[in-house]
Amino acid sequence: MPGIDTDLLVIGAGMAGLTAAARAVAGGRSVVVVEKSATIGGSAQFAGYAWTAPSHEVMEEVNPNGDPALRRALVDRFADGIAWIRSLGIECADAVTVLRYGTGHQFDTNGYIDECRRRIRDHGGELYMSAETLSLLTQDGGVIGARVRLATGEECEIRSHATILATGGFQASPELSGEHIHPAATEMQLRSNPTSAGDGLRLAEAVGAASGTDRSGFYGHLIPTGVRFRDTADFVALSLYYSEHALLFNLDNRRFTDETVGDHLTTMDLLEQPESRGLLVADARVYREWITGSYVEGAAALDKFDLAQRRGGRCGIAENLDEFAYLPEEWGYDGAAIADQIRALDAAGPDSQPPRRYDSQALDEGPYYIVEACPALTFPFHGIRIDEHGGVLNAKGDTISGLFAAGSDTGGLYNRAYTGGIAPALVFGLAAADRAVADLTPPVSTC
Repeated sequence: MPGIDTDLLVIGAGMAGLTAAARAVAGGRSVVVVEKSATIGGSAQFAGYAWTAPSHEVMEEVNPNGDPALRRALVDRFADGIAWIRSLGIECADAVTVLRYGTGHQFDTNGYIDECRRRIRDHGGELYMSAETLSLLTQDGGVIGARVRLATGEECEIRSHATILATGGFQASPELSGEHIHPAATEMQLRSNPTSAGDGLRLAEAVGAASGTDRSGFYGHLIPTGVRFRDTADFVALSLYYSEHALLFNLDNRRFTDETVGDHLTTMDLLEQPESRGLLVADARVYREWITGSYVEGAAALDKFDLAQRRGGRCGIAENLDEFAYLPEEWGYDGAAIADQIRALDAAGPDSQPPRRYDSQALDEGPYYIVEACPALTFPFHGIRIDEHGGVLNAKGDTISGLFAAGSDTGGLYNRAYTGGIAPALVFGLAAADRAVADLTPPVSTC
């Protein structure tokens, strides 16, 4: 079997993997990148912001059950991550507020991906596409590379000082999603790349790695039920970000969560409701201020209700609350009961139950814009356990020699909370690369 020797093997060519590889070659290290897809970039192709909590206090408030060491590392190293992007000549916009509590920078993720690839190749790194990683190579309890099937069908052993797993999570595996997220997760549409099916998790667990807490949630957004994604632009266009200013009712005709904490959190809660669908109700004020506006400063504005209606979603306009009684029977809701609850919520104001902590304004201005919504999945929070340097941990909490992970392959950072996806991929991709090659003597040549 032919072999390759390298300082660093990176499995996965998304945001985390390409960041790690570009960092390592910048330090004069030899790098091999293996990607199962025919294209690079993973789900980062569809992103546009790197953002996270601006302080430890905010991080602890919004993500109290996340691993403390990972939380601290993300906050502390975020600025260095932005500086790294800029060092590659990629423009990052000035900081803006994201999801009410975060701070982040808009940048050209596809430009960044292309620049990482260019630098990897210009520095002698190898990038193998359409290549399947079959297993990790081990010696004395540590990882020393991987066995890979190349696009030609030839199998190859890649021996490395260190290996980084960055395959993008397991959202494309209904089996793993149903096991680790929720049984109903198998039915969610995928708003990410279709090739992240748990390869990193499988490889890591096969050599004794620990994984994150089950039912720790996922990142996703509400979308109109019955509307299929036509292309990747729909991942953003169809996401009903404005739900944090609206009201959401389940099939029992009741609110079940505080919508105002954020659409990404409401999405997790809706997954666990009957049939994982609910009626999203906004009034004219919400339509005017939020449905037709920009979700994040700098993002394009789009009339989400109009798009959902044009694409055949379950949508309707009620001129007043009395007209809720005419909701189509086949939808399965009691419109009159929902209207009564809206009246009661408007009267209760800040004392509504569940509370509406961040927007308790009454929804009392007709017409009302009604969309039936369901959750869509971007990536899971369950994954490989790592330390703050990206080192993979075993069940005892010890690092597995030679093995690292970054990006959506990892677990522990978030537990039913979220402060960005690109930022952790960036921060821990850099951390893993730095630690993976820290003790190397002058570079080993690829052969």
